[in-house]
Amino acid sequence: MNNTWKFLGIGILGGLIPYAFGYMLHSSPYSSLSEEVIDGNRLVKPVSYSGMPAGSEGFIEASEGSINSVVHVTTKIVRTTVQRDAMYEFFYGPGTGGREYKQYGSGSGSGVIVSSEGYIVTNNHVIEGASEIEVILNDNSKYSAVLVGTDPSTDIAVLKIEAKGLRPMPLGNSDDIRVGEWVLAVGNPFNLTSTVTAGIVSAKARNLNMLGDKTRNNMSIESFIQTDAAVNPGNSGGALVNTRGELVGINTAIASQTGSYSGYSFAVPVNLVQKVMSDIIDFGIVQRAYLGVEIADINQEIKEKNNLASTRGVFISNVTEDGGSAKAGIKANSVITKIGSREVNSVAALQEEVGRRRPGDKVTLTILNPKGEEEIKEVVLRSAEGQTTLKTKEEISKTSALGATFVPLTAQEKKELNIDGGVKIKSLDSGKLKSEGLEAGMVIYKINYEAVASPESLATKLNSLHGDVFLVIVLENGQKVYHGFGL
Repeated sequence: MNNTWKFLGIGILGGLIPYAFGYMLHSSPYSSLSEEVIDGNRLVKPVSYSGMPAGSEGFIEASEGSINSVVHVTTKIVRTTVQRDAMYEFFYGPGTGGREYKQYGSGSGSGVIVSSEGYIVTNNHVIEGASEIEVILNDNSKYSAVLVGTDPSTDIAVLKIEAKGLRPMPLGNSDDIRVGEWVLAVGNPFNLTSTVTAGIVSAKARNLNMLGDKTRNNMSIESFIQTDAAVNPGNSGGALVNTRGELVGINTAIASQTGSYSGYSFAVPVNLVQKVMSDIIDFGIVQRAYLGVEIADINQEIKEKNNLASTRGVFISNVTEDGGSAKAGIKANSVITKIGSREVNSVAALQEEVGRRRPGDKVTLTILNPKGEEEIKEVVLRSAEGQTTLKTKEEISKTSALGATFVPLTAQEKKELNIDGGVKIKSLDSGKLKSEGLEAGMVIYKINYEAVASPESLATKLNSLHGDVFLVIVLENGQKVYHGFGL
């Protein structure tokens, strides 16, 4: 009997050891607040969904269950500019003739409650540049909102209000929706609150080349769900809902030459939204991952030029040196046909799949190499800096401010520009510096007549200043220009 208990104990212990080891391997050093607060994950009913068009009863139930989870977002915008008085500066020196002017505006849109603790997802363009954000619930109660974080590359933002009794919307699965399936758009077009329109899914993985122009970089992720549900100004940030009342997308854009609905509207898939808002809640920023390749949709010209067997898949035109794909042995002129078990036939679909993952994650790619042979490659995704570790907002904010990220100048760059200091703008997202017309590659040499010594010192200064800001900027040709604005 004693031996029986002895062997039983050894067996239990032996089973726990690999479990504990596996837990340690997969556990993250960062706590996941989003898993605790986004209740929409836990509201989805565990039943299969055919996606077939529903009758009026399905529309009624989905509408009644959604309107209390969609909010009206209003903003107040104050833009401060500083105009130079050239004559004054002629006598008293550069930067002394600044005159401050303020412009006042407002905006509105929609948002979706995803947490009973007050987290709301909306579009970045709804709240961009706002000095005040107010959220109005379906019962007309109003709350001041705090901006938790934004991601211009997907046009998603997360707000938070202090309120009780909120009804989060269940989160669906945007991979499961099918072309031809009925969906509802719920939002506040033209300030008409709690408006519901119906349509079908017209297409998936649409790329409009819309966000890249706004972010001035090539890091945007566009893989929209296209619908013919009526969406108008004010619907932005609202819900695209299936007939079960589950959120499947965030309504973002319309295709129209008049600015009003003309048959096509577009939504960010909820699977991508969920990853972005989880990152924002957990880290304050989005942990963006990259394959380390330049890719293109395969058309007839690319097929013939590169002797490809078909137009199926996504063409790799270049492989980034020391990137994840290069380390996995992937070569240029290969074709990606699958990521995991999902077939990909467009850049948009591939970018969406990668956009759901974080640096350090592993993905399995099925590729056709330049010889046309099928290969399976495991790629470790990396950040834009080539790292596999995750960063917090606090770490990134040390060298970032007002939507810009700064890097030191090399000794060679200082020599070429004939300067002894300053820092370079590495990248620009939505923020004050971008709206002021600054661009990546510019060098900020002085701020308010003080020399800029390091990215950290410049970021600290910009993040703490209030009032007039005067910059001395060195362009790539070495020319110095002066720029003033208000904060």
